[in-house]
Amino acid sequence: MKIKNICCIGAGYVGGPTMAVIAQKCPQVKVTVVDINEHRINAWNDKDLSKLPVYEPGLDKVVEEARGRNLFFSTQVDQAIDEADMIFISVNTPTKTYGKGKGMAADLKYIELCARQIARVATTDKIVVEKSTLPVRTASAIKSILDNTSNDNKVKFQILSNPEFLAEGTAVTDLLNPDRVLIGGDNTTSEGKEAIAALVNIYADWVPKQRILTTNVWSSELSKLTANAFLAQRVSSINSLSELCEKTEADVNEVAKAIGMDSRIGSKFLKASVGFGGSCFQKDILNLVYIAKTYGLEEVADYWEQVIIMNDHQKRRFAHNIISTLFNTVSGKKIAFLGWAFKKDTNDTRESAAIYVADELLSEQSQISVYDPKVNAEQMYTDLDYLNTRSAEENRNGLLVNQDPYEACKDAHAIAILTEWDEFKTYDWQKIYDQMQKPAFLFDGRGILDIPQLEEIGFVCYKIGSSNKNL
Repeated sequence: MKIKNICCIGAGYVGGPTMAVIAQKCPQVKVTVVDINEHRINAWNDKDLSKLPVYEPGLDKVVEEARGRNLFFSTQVDQAIDEADMIFISVNTPTKTYGKGKGMAADLKYIELCARQIARVATTDKIVVEKSTLPVRTASAIKSILDNTSNDNKVKFQILSNPEFLAEGTAVTDLLNPDRVLIGGDNTTSEGKEAIAALVNIYADWVPKQRILTTNVWSSELSKLTANAFLAQRVSSINSLSELCEKTEADVNEVAKAIGMDSRIGSKFLKASVGFGGSCFQKDILNLVYIAKTYGLEEVADYWEQVIIMNDHQKRRFAHNIISTLFNTVSGKKIAFLGWAFKKDTNDTRESAAIYVADELLSEQSQISVYDPKVNAEQMYTDLDYLNTRSAEENRNGLLVNQDPYEACKDAHAIAILTEWDEFKTYDWQKIYDQMQKPAFLFDGRGILDIPQLEEIGFVCYKIGSSNKNL
């Protein structure tokens, strides 16, 4: 089967960049990204490429090359579904906040809505590709909905799993040069094999075939959850040791370097920090925990849940260390946050450590001043309001968003580094120190600054995973 038209339902952090790269690399294929969020689609179509709703280095150039040629963004969902040979489902699958599985299971209501819409609209055979992160065996549910609710019983559907393995901040690079592309499908039938081959051929336009891995659907779905769980486990493991390092005068960076040089372990994801965030790690581990519990595997569930517990502890202890260091009270004190995004080179704030550190400090009646180069004020307030710890008015009174980092730090009692933006390393820290309250405290939650140099200026510093007798 030769694919001429692709539709992607969902114009978010995965759908937008993925489809932009496919369009760039496959100019013979028409790619239409659809979303019911008109504001988001308008942003994707904006002539000013700096206003794209997703910030990723290099994404603007990819969009500029393909948009209007064979890449289109639209709110006409039904039309795009009808015209497509292949449909990617790339909608949100948040953790359930209600009912059975609350707090752990993935909420699949948006997936089901997509499946029902495809079934209602489709008049020709379709290949439906799971791009969203989904629980194991979701494909069978999608298949059942499509086969049993289609308006035309003659329409045939093939379901593929094609999980994303993107790291925000390097998504374009990851798409252009992936470690692997994973495609799961029904490899027991000729129709299933044909569908798998069709998607393989799309990626083969720029990805070496030896990096395209085909499996059955269930292995593909579970591989995505497992990959994120393993990565998050490494972060929580090194973070657990960061606390021990602070007590024993070891240095977590030296420990990480020593163990990372072991080829069996490797150095990636051994960077101690205030905690991991993002849309995937916590959600996917909780999903894995829920699946294990569903099958009665309590020990398996407990093992993976500990990764989340350690991550939550790391965020809380960072906030509590600020409070205890500032003489056990931050009431009325200005704390400057540098960074709100969950990591550098993205405007994504989902599960960012900054949200939870801010929540703890606001509960202690501190005044927080924030600067982030890519996150706007409304997003920060939305993040805090979602926690439902205090009223929206209280959040807005307690947290001030600045467009200038020096203004954010002016008259502050302490500065907390919450995102590892490279620009923070280039600041005039003497100027910042001169404008702060004294003693001037600095808490490096990402381990990116030159602490000895800052101490020479006069800062009292705390760095994750390193003991400091001054505190």
